[in-house]
Amino acid sequence: MRRKCDSGFPWVKVGLWALAPLVLLNLAVAFFGDTSVSPLSLSFLEQKAHALAAYARHRPACLLEGHPELAPLIRDTERRHRLPPGLLRALVEVESNTQPHRISPAGAMGPGQLMPSTASLLRVEDPFDPAPALDGSARYLAEQLVRFRGNVQLALAAYNAGPGNVVGRVPRNGETEFYVDKVLTAYERFRPRPKRQARPVVSPPPPSAR
Repeated sequence: MRRKCDSGFPWVKVGLWALAPLVLLNLAVAFFGDTSVSPLSLSFLEQKAHALAAYARHRPACLLEGHPELAPLIRDTERRHRLPPGLLRALVEVESNTQPHRISPAGAMGPGQLMPSTASLLRVEDPFDPAPALDGSARYLAEQLVRFRGNVQLALAAYNAGPGNVVGRVPRNGETEFYVDKVLTAYERFRPRPKRQARPVVSPPPPSAR
């Protein structure tokens, strides 16, 4: 006996086709951005798409020319923007593990993990090019240090959560407080140590004449 064809609408197939762009977007971010993100994540879709487009524009030139070493570039950028030595290096270590092509699950880009809106505000055209990306991150961090009168904790909190979310203390949002602690821990490793001054050698007094 012939089996009757199911005349119902193929909802499962339609659902799978509808999910395909979402899954491909998140998988591309995970693969090209060297990050962990759920294939079904619905968060920051516009930002992740923007980051992938910026990465696609950047990659051809990168393959031809490569990238300079980050450590001296970071030191030069810190000096240029008068940042505490080692602070930008610590921030980049925590943000991207010093990987120029890192893309976060939120669509933040490059060594300093600039969000698309922040990169645009700072006029960083290629957030994956280390020199302009680090310069933008340094300028943004320097602005926060001025805003919060040299308070490193609050400046780092503003870099992570946005200055409007920092009101007199590090926000407790389940992310920023841990971020600040990580950067400060790395900063302790990278900041220059004060040189110990050698104690003057005091000669013993001459023996008294008898």
